[in-house]
Amino acid sequence: MAITGDGTNLTESDYIKRHHKHEVRACQCTSAVVKRIKAPVHLVWSLVRRFDEPQKYKPFVSECNAQGNLEIGSVRRVNVCSGLPATTSIERLELLNEEEHILGMRIVGGDHRLQNYSSVITLHPEVIEGRPGTLVIESFIVDVPDGNTIDETCYFVEALIKCNLKSLADVSERLTVQDRTDSIVQV
Repeated sequence: MAITGDGTNLTESDYIKRHHKHEVRACQCTSAVVKRIKAPVHLVWSLVRRFDEPQKYKPFVSECNAQGNLEIGSVRRVNVCSGLPATTSIERLELLNEEEHILGMRIVGGDHRLQNYSSVITLHPEVIEGRPGTLVIESFIVDVPDGNTIDETCYFVEALIKCNLKSLADVSERLTVQDRTDSIVQV
């Protein structure tokens, strides 16, 4: 259970209802993936909010070229590592809320089958094992490609998101431990 700024306890389902609503049309699928990270929300947010540097934690991104300032409407061209059924993705920043730690993006082009894809990622502070932690929720909506089922499409996208969130946890937790170690060394 995460705690809001006003001290209210909210559950995963409360956050999903509040921030992860997608209008699903026929031939689309949607889902949400949840990950708990043993790192403070400000540290995790410092990685997630960098729309221009997704390769900092997304293992399938080899390079990113962003256009414009880091603001709603900014566009990035992402080069994807080999092994996936794509080489590029063109993405637009749709939502950036620094106070509530919310980032939304939409894929607007590229050589892949993820048509009408958009996602929202939210970060929520919580205590994990007595230390500051972060509840991360990422939801998406996407068209189901011809020749695929809803289940196949959701499984594929969820697998990508789970991999990205595991990497986000690994990087964030490593930085948290490094920060604690640096503090001890400085004493």
